[in-house]
Amino acid sequence: MIHVIAILTAKPGKRAEYLELFQANVPAVHAEDGCIEYTTTVDVAGADPAFGPDTFVVVEKWASMAALKAHAAAPHMKALGEKTAHLVAARAVHVLEAA
Repeated sequence: MIHVIAILTAKPGKRAEYLELFQANVPAVHAEDGCIEYTTTVDVAGADPAFGPDTFVVVEKWASMAALKAHAAAPHMKALGEKTAHLVAARAVHVLEAA
């Protein structure tokens, strides 16, 4: 199984708009072959340390690297990137496997 932690930071004050567009795409991702989990998360209120008010984290699980690569190349992901490009301040994606 492949684990992905994607840390996405919106431009100041734009997280809600970014999240709305991102979450509209989630059903298409869940329908992809090999998608086990794909969840958007934000800081728990009062958490310390915190990612902050402009950041959300996507927690993903994929059946294989092939499934993850197909996800990255999917037309709906390209479309999402085009719709959200103006909202993104930073993006870090960590691809992991069990130790």
